[in-house]
Amino acid sequence: MTIIDGGVTAAKGFKAANTAAAIKYKDRDDMAMIVSEEPCVAAGTFTKNVVKAAPVIFDRELVNSGRAVHAIVCNAGIANACTGEEGFSYCIQTSDAVSKALGTVEGSTLVASTGVIGFQLPMDRIKSGIDALSKNLSDTREAANKAARAIMTTDTKPKEVAVQFELDGRTVTIGGMCKGSGMIHPNMCTMLSFITTDAKISHDMLQKALSATVEDSYNMISVDGDTSTNDTCVIIANGLADNEEIVSQDASYDTFVEALMEVNTTLAKMMAGDGEGATCLFEVKVVNAASVEEAKILSKSVVTSSLTKAAIYGHDANSGRILCALGYAGIEFDPTRIDIYFESANGKVQVIKDGMYAEYSEDEATKVLTSDAVTAICDMHRGEASATAWGCDLTHEYVSINADYRS
Repeated sequence: MTIIDGGVTAAKGFKAANTAAAIKYKDRDDMAMIVSEEPCVAAGTFTKNVVKAAPVIFDRELVNSGRAVHAIVCNAGIANACTGEEGFSYCIQTSDAVSKALGTVEGSTLVASTGVIGFQLPMDRIKSGIDALSKNLSDTREAANKAARAIMTTDTKPKEVAVQFELDGRTVTIGGMCKGSGMIHPNMCTMLSFITTDAKISHDMLQKALSATVEDSYNMISVDGDTSTNDTCVIIANGLADNEEIVSQDASYDTFVEALMEVNTTLAKMMAGDGEGATCLFEVKVVNAASVEEAKILSKSVVTSSLTKAAIYGHDANSGRILCALGYAGIEFDPTRIDIYFESANGKVQVIKDGMYAEYSEDEATKVLTSDAVTAICDMHRGEASATAWGCDLTHEYVSINADYRS
């Protein structure tokens, strides 16, 4: 597997476009489209929030139906959440408008929205945006990057990745883009993520692969503990790599899952590191736990701790915060056996030994914590299982961004 410079246009047969439709923003692009030249099988995972945005309900129905998908269209600025039957009807109108503009079968477009909750979409602008998008489609690297930028809200940078690998002597590509900066919490899948691939794979196997990789990627990140109403991750596969179709959990499936995991993990870490107001990526590794499930629970408890996140922002090696977060995670363990380390590009320091403060230099610890990526390693000394969760520090800027988000 090779990581390449690319996004959603990296795989064969995919094009993308961006436009400024003035949905909410007046000074930037706010709509994006992804189109396949061939019909695709589609898979998806969606928010577990009981309050689901209209596009989530619409896309889940389309993905579960097994019908072919030709396109994805997304707007930024207004979430189309808590909008009732009118909001759902706008999803249908959006999908139909794309089909008309592209000359594709009705009901073959996935729709997505992100932004402020509670407002209806301005459908005249949405439809004008779709017309502009359909005339601006391109398979270039630039087109993919501009599409990734067009779906941003409070994100500070576009998030893209692409990988290539071999199946049956054929080169297969998976590319993806996502947005997510706030309202990020592990409960599938805390953002919008659009993935394209030219692999030939059945609907059932594509869904199985996506669901499996989401658990250890998007479901292991958290920025603020809030699970959004619009969380959507979809993957569409057009089969143009012409590999032997993946229809069972064989070696080709395993190779595909490994590549998809790389894409989803990379995108997940990009989101965690770009949390609203964040200054660094905060990674928590729990090692030598009794089980993987235990390791996941413990690592998530630490990465979501507001007090720990604030200490990371202050470059303060306050490991008591981490011990506390481990202790209330709901896992029984012996606190007198725990070792904790901080690690970054600036070095590594042990701050807890056998459950007590270790002998270390505060200056050295501050140096380690003064980095754009910091890892806390929690050694439980209970077994051989491990898990990693990702988040970010908690800053004054997070409050500033969210205090006046609507206005």
